[in-house]
Amino acid sequence: MSRSMHELTKPEIARKTTSSIIRIVLYIVLYVAVAAVIQWLFTDLLLRFGINIVDYIGYAHILLAIGFGYMIVNSIAVFFYWTMRAGYDHATSAAVRNIVKIVGVGGLVAAIAGGVAGGAAGVALGGFIGMVVGFASQQVLGQAIAGLFLLIARPLRIGDHVILGGEEGIVEDVSTLFTVIVKQDGVKVLIPNNTILGGKIYVKPKI
Repeated sequence: MSRSMHELTKPEIARKTTSSIIRIVLYIVLYVAVAAVIQWLFTDLLLRFGINIVDYIGYAHILLAIGFGYMIVNSIAVFFYWTMRAGYDHATSAAVRNIVKIVGVGGLVAAIAGGVAGGAAGVALGGFIGMVVGFASQQVLGQAIAGLFLLIARPLRIGDHVILGGEEGIVEDVSTLFTVIVKQDGVKVLIPNNTILGGKIYVKPKI
């Protein structure tokens, strides 16, 4: 990876953290402004020219919420990344960023679904969509959280000779979702982090 990813100084990290905060605020302000312009466009300006598409304003707001919502969620995840970088390495910070993004996107989908239905039905639909997204992302989120624990606790490190999930080899990488080991015959094995955290870890002594 580049120097900017692994060897940043504290002032550089602080600047990037501040930049991510500014980006979040900017996206929120832009979302409010664009939503107001769309509202005026559909309910005032276009009607003056005899164009009545007010019935479609809801679709425009949904698309707007999806687009800006994703950018806001992504920016919040980046903010968490740079906040973590002040005390942790790239891998750990990236794990936190990915978890925040997964949870944020799930919440965004549930909120939009609930807003579309409106009222009590919207609350029920939003809750249902939230549960569906939660179940759908349960395994991915579980792996990401397990990866975060592995990165913080450090029971194994890159270069260690280990036995994980019945596979023996050298640890090549510990990422958010998988730990990669290279076997003696050169085959790479990607082991889900949740299986590692729930099983035995054998680290052989270095000779």
